[in-house]
Amino acid sequence: MIPIHELLNRIRWDAEFARGSFELGYYDRTEDRVITVPFREVTFPAQSPETFQITDDEGQVHRVPFHRVRDVYRDSQPIWHRPSSGGE
Repeated sequence: MIPIHELLNRIRWDAEFARGSFELGYYDRTEDRVITVPFREVTFPAQSPETFQITDDEGQVHRVPFHRVRDVYRDSQPIWHRPSSGGE
């Protein structure tokens, strides 16, 4: 399986591959569930290269480490999945 940071970089920088609608599913520890967000709403802070950021409906910014990404979808089809570690 391709490492998640390589897949995210490919979506970000490979224009041909990036055609389509992508979504990330990440494990939220507070809600104890996987939350799916559109890739277009995700930003990648330069000062923290192993994370991405999202802003929730209340305007709060959340920084999510790559290891919490569980699923990636392209045009609603799963293209990447991280098996559960058992602790989450």
